[in-house]
Amino acid sequence: MSTVTCPSGHPSVSTDYCDVCGLPIGAAATPAAAAVPAPAVAAPGPATQTCPNCSDAAAADALFCENCGYDFTTGTMPRPASSLDLPAAGAPASPMPPAPREVAEWVVERWVDPDWYAVQQSDDPCPSPGLPAVIPLTEKSVLIGRPSRSRGISPEVDCGDDTGVSRRQAQLTTDGQRWWVEDLQSSNGTYVASAAGPLPEDPIVPGQRQELNPDDRVYVGAWTRLVVRKSTPEEQAGQA
Repeated sequence: MSTVTCPSGHPSVSTDYCDVCGLPIGAAATPAAAAVPAPAVAAPGPATQTCPNCSDAAAADALFCENCGYDFTTGTMPRPASSLDLPAAGAPASPMPPAPREVAEWVVERWVDPDWYAVQQSDDPCPSPGLPAVIPLTEKSVLIGRPSRSRGISPEVDCGDDTGVSRRQAQLTTDGQRWWVEDLQSSNGTYVASAAGPLPEDPIVPGQRQELNPDDRVYVGAWTRLVVRKSTPEEQAGQA
């Protein structure tokens, strides 16, 4: 006759209850070997995607390829930088290249003329003639006179050492090829004469422009003579 083992380990002929202790045969399994833990399953690593442009690996949720900048969302490469792009906030702006200096095609020579001084009967001593001061003419209209900080007068042709010159003595204007001089109601007048002729005796009419010939000289104040001429290549190179 076959027997079974009850939960307490007794052999029993009865298959429903133990013949020794009365426990139900199916109440519990016989002591089993210690449970063997299931083998651990390695956690899956993060999913990746491959950049179609450079074949570099990137995270599955990456928006851009860190290697080449490929945009995974739009499937395009980043736009090349443009000179019109504005710098990011807080980033230093690129320095602007310096504007090229304008080279004056015309100059005016300011000279101390002892002959003109001799006929003006000025009480001021005449300075030593020396070399002329060469003043570049970069504007189409320039003022001849003496500066005055209080009145805001800053003439381009500064005759400040000649007290016979008015603050606003005369105006030189040009069309790029010709030059005109106009007296601005000065105290002692503005005079024009050819280099080949005698010193002028009569001033030009105030408020009326008079065209200057290439060999004309402009006389103002007690000793100042002005000559408007084309600048030389050496003078233009010195301005650059």
